[in-house]
Amino acid sequence: MSTTRREFLQGGIALISLPRVPAILSEDVADGERHDELWYQLPATRWLEALPIGNGRMGGMVFGDPFQERVALSESTAWSGAPSTGDVNPGALPHLSEIRELFFARKYDEAQALCSQYLPGRMSNFGTNLPLPELQFASDPVKDIADYRRSLSLDEAVARVTFRRGDAVFEREFLCSHADSVLAAHFRCTRPSQISFRMSFGPTPLPCTVAVEGQDTLVLRGHAWEHMHSSGHDGVELRIRARVIAEGGNVAAAGQAIEVRGADAVTVYVTIATSFRGVAPEDACRRNMERVSGRSFSTVKQMHGADHQPLYRRASLDLGRSAAAIRQQPTDVRRRGLQNGADDPELIALFFQYGRYLTIAGSREDSPLPLALQGIWNDGLASSMGWTDDFHLDINTEQNYWPAEVCNLSECQIPLFGLIEEMRTAGRATARDMYGSPGWVAHTVTNPWGYTATGGIGWGIFVTAGIWIALQMWDHYTFRSDVEFLRSQAYPVLREAAEFFLAYMVIDPNNGWLVTGPSDSPENWYITPTGGHAAESMGNTVDRDFVFALFSMCIEASKTLGLDTEFRVKLEQARAKLPPLQIGGHGQLQEWIEDFGEAEPNHRHTSHLAALYPLHEISPRTASKLAAAAEVTLQRRLHAPHWEQSEWGRANLVVYYARLLRGNEAHDYLTGLIGQAADDNLLTFSSAGVAGASQNICAIDGNTAGSAGIAEMLLQSQAGEIELLPALPAAWPTGSLRGLCARGGYVVDIAWRDGKLLSATVASHRGGSTPVRYRNRRTTIQLRPGQTIHLRPDNFTETT
Repeated sequence: MSTTRREFLQGGIALISLPRVPAILSEDVADGERHDELWYQLPATRWLEALPIGNGRMGGMVFGDPFQERVALSESTAWSGAPSTGDVNPGALPHLSEIRELFFARKYDEAQALCSQYLPGRMSNFGTNLPLPELQFASDPVKDIADYRRSLSLDEAVARVTFRRGDAVFEREFLCSHADSVLAAHFRCTRPSQISFRMSFGPTPLPCTVAVEGQDTLVLRGHAWEHMHSSGHDGVELRIRARVIAEGGNVAAAGQAIEVRGADAVTVYVTIATSFRGVAPEDACRRNMERVSGRSFSTVKQMHGADHQPLYRRASLDLGRSAAAIRQQPTDVRRRGLQNGADDPELIALFFQYGRYLTIAGSREDSPLPLALQGIWNDGLASSMGWTDDFHLDINTEQNYWPAEVCNLSECQIPLFGLIEEMRTAGRATARDMYGSPGWVAHTVTNPWGYTATGGIGWGIFVTAGIWIALQMWDHYTFRSDVEFLRSQAYPVLREAAEFFLAYMVIDPNNGWLVTGPSDSPENWYITPTGGHAAESMGNTVDRDFVFALFSMCIEASKTLGLDTEFRVKLEQARAKLPPLQIGGHGQLQEWIEDFGEAEPNHRHTSHLAALYPLHEISPRTASKLAAAAEVTLQRRLHAPHWEQSEWGRANLVVYYARLLRGNEAHDYLTGLIGQAADDNLLTFSSAGVAGASQNICAIDGNTAGSAGIAEMLLQSQAGEIELLPALPAAWPTGSLRGLCARGGYVVDIAWRDGKLLSATVASHRGGSTPVRYRNRRTTIQLRPGQTIHLRPDNFTETT
């Protein structure tokens, strides 16, 4: 009598302990002795329990059921929709001056009514990334399954499933190779002739056909078409090929499936391609399959590791040892323990590396597109609701790339810069048609074709979104000290954005300030003097923050590159006319130019705190009153009834409190992020009931921004100096880090003991001089290119 899946899940699985993890991580990382691993004692039954693999374009979610293995496939360019024109509302430009005049006259309700009528864009063929079908491996259920273990090695980028039946041990390995552009699965057993399954594609709403080629290959041909976010007949053409290569046994086609019987071992290679940017998907799929089919799985795995590990092993983190009883628990149990107040620093260090892993798996230097809302993975939920699985520019896409520079994965940002160039091109037409201005502009969301028009009222008219995303280019320059990148890529993008804002902004007659508008403060609403609710305004704080940053970046770039003197003078004069940051009647940092009441005091967005992070205009050391006002803003939001908790909002709290130099608070919010906004596979999610979500929906921005927040607690460099352990919490009294990056082209290692700095090492790629701070003590270092300096506490002197 066979064991049912229910019986399997309910019992009969023997615990296998987690391999011993080194407490101190240093050179053992380079030697490959470290095993950063998520592991579980049960198969996944939900998408947010499955384990992600990826190669920067293709993705897979591995479920690990012994009898019905599933790999949910995805591909970053599998988009519905198409490039479009005419997205700008034709009534916007003719009514722009009238709307502004109404706002300046404080006729907010009338102005809001005109905004609602004339500003929303026409997103008729915007599209979304779509999930691909599962690749399924069905085998006959059997009894007496024992010693089940499911895991994901972050260092190897390999997902594994092992279990025992009698004296036969079964092992499956899954990887997604960037080196070979293939997803590979390997099934083996310690006894011969034990591997049998039926391989097929799972159901999908996509229009497609499945055919068998020969006796060993499945081919899916289809289109990324859907009706909710596009026309229903626009989208890329796609191909998926899955080939079985068996050692022993029999392989045969069976309808729309491939059957394997009695093999000793089986390798399955999967290739995926779409017609994005003119690629011939049939040819691309065949070419990739032909290249890899002559290689053994061990060779593919070796090449995969050689490609992944040089990136992953650049950085390591040790936050101290967790209790032995905790260390032996599977990852899902540990996450729930953290949620319930357990002290588990090793799990937090694992979460840090998981964010880096997802960045590598989702975004490589040659990826065709950057990380979307769900990375390169797709649970089918975001794409089937109002959001779409797209590129949100009012925080989410930025958060996806916050760890790239500081966490030593700089080249993973390159695909984002390509998308920014697409937006720059399309944004020129939006600037001209909507605002009558030169330069380029983008709003809240974009797609692979650089959509830059507005979205809907209350969320889609965020006029400085292009600056926010282009800030990643500035970070790429400052962290690498790469003047040629500044000259050839970053400055042209920033300069053209500045041209737009110089022409677009107007003087507020009530105070003489130069302001943006009409624009949203994402995605919040305020109470007008009549008691009405409005979203758009003139001169909101977040716009002011990013315009100030844009003008400042261009001014600095102009000086560094020795060009555009007259343009620089114009920017300096305009910057001087921007509104000041203001403190409202509650002691909070004002979100709007007037001290309006908040229509939703519990709102998830705090975009007006951009001056605290990712910018650095607010600091406890240089602007203590504004820093205090920022904290009042945060506490008012958090203590409002029914605070709209989200994964990215919790990650924001970590970086905010790190910048406020409040390590214990940052740690508390970090454990809240992992414990309450991450699921059992540690992927973060946007909570049901928030922003229209009917259930928890994966969004990786909490993972990536969480990693950036941990780095920010331990190393900062935004204020013209390298600061060591700026927000070290009491929960991490002893630890070390290796390979974090600081602005100016520096790589930093730090060790600490009993809450105090033990030593630090600073290496310079390009050479130069920089102050280094530890608490209220500083020193200045001067390094040649390639030189390293070692610092100890007695190297620092008190600051005055």
